[in-house]
Amino acid sequence: MIHCLIRYLSGYVKIQIKGYSPERFLNLCCYHRIRFWGLTRIGTNYELYLSLSDFRKIRPYVRKTHTKVILKKRYGFPFFLYRYRKRKLFFISVFLCIFLIDCYSQFLWDIHFQGNKRWTDTTLTTFLKEEGIYPGMQKKNVDCQGIVKALRKEYNDIVWVSASLDGSRLKIQIKENEDALPIISSTQTDSLPADLIASTDGIITNLITRTGIPQVHIGDSVTKGTLLVSGRIDILNDSGEITGYQYTHADADIFADTQISYLDIISCYHNKKVYTKETKKSGFIQIGSVRLETWKPKISDTSEKLCIEHQLKLGENFSLPVFYGHETIKKYGFKKIKYTKKEMQTILSSRFRYFCKDLEEKGIQINEKNVKIYISAEKATASGTLYLNQQIEEETETERITLERNEPDESVGTDH
Repeated sequence: MIHCLIRYLSGYVKIQIKGYSPERFLNLCCYHRIRFWGLTRIGTNYELYLSLSDFRKIRPYVRKTHTKVILKKRYGFPFFLYRYRKRKLFFISVFLCIFLIDCYSQFLWDIHFQGNKRWTDTTLTTFLKEEGIYPGMQKKNVDCQGIVKALRKEYNDIVWVSASLDGSRLKIQIKENEDALPIISSTQTDSLPADLIASTDGIITNLITRTGIPQVHIGDSVTKGTLLVSGRIDILNDSGEITGYQYTHADADIFADTQISYLDIISCYHNKKVYTKETKKSGFIQIGSVRLETWKPKISDTSEKLCIEHQLKLGENFSLPVFYGHETIKKYGFKKIKYTKKEMQTILSSRFRYFCKDLEEKGIQINEKNVKIYISAEKATASGTLYLNQQIEEETETERITLERNEPDESVGTDH
């Protein structure tokens, strides 16, 4: 590839050799290190390619061997310039284009993120813009090390960041901590007294108390609002009497077998979107923030727009601030269609599976499912009961109790 480019820039020719002994001419060229390629024999003649500089050196060897050289074709940039030497505006445009490309290459035109799952490209782009990194800025002002430090400081679950400039693109590779738990900020309310009560009815299956006094045991049946762990600790004297209270923030993990009712109803009829034959297209080109369109399409409530956009690039990493594409406006209407029995069963089953998956993602264990599907003329219903095992504790403020002290009145002087 490089040799072909060098040959094109320097220019080369295709010649045909005729005469009594063309082989002697070829031997002289090899002896004097005149390079040729593409040697082809046509009858008693030969055709080959020579660079423009070597072509000027073969005159003595042509005379010496009494051969005849016919110039078949010219190739390369020097001949291109000579052919279009009178078209000055063309060359001015070429040099102006090269100048503009060189100017545009000094700016950052694209930010590409790779490896991010939790944080979207829009979120990260907005954060970088607040830090002064945005498409359209000069590349010399881009501090890759500063970007790495800022991202790791702002997002605690990002464990590794790499930032590099590839052409006019800022490439940011991110590695997130997939095992990271949600960060819970500690506030002053954590130190306030609190009890744990039951959030629903159930039977206690597991009880792990870290702080507070448990009020229930494994196997106990509780109802919603039942006190599970008290944040009030009794202070007793030697006689076992309560002399005061100590308050704390109750903390425990309490699991119970519970049950919930499931109900999902869908109609047997649904509106299906039907597209009409009326379709309109509009092309556009956008340079920076300036957008030029062939016409401005109008979007109604019963139409949708599909936009296909491309960014102009020179190579893989040199992105220009030029976008082009087209928009397609399709109009549609609605047609009332009745589900088949199988379709209704599929929809309700799919929605039930999604419901169960959502429970499992919340850490709720499903022990048993008792849900059935009933189909009538107008609707389909999925109903039943799910038997679960889940955490049921929730916090509530601890009631403070003030003790009345009956102290003997020592203001009256007596000897008894």
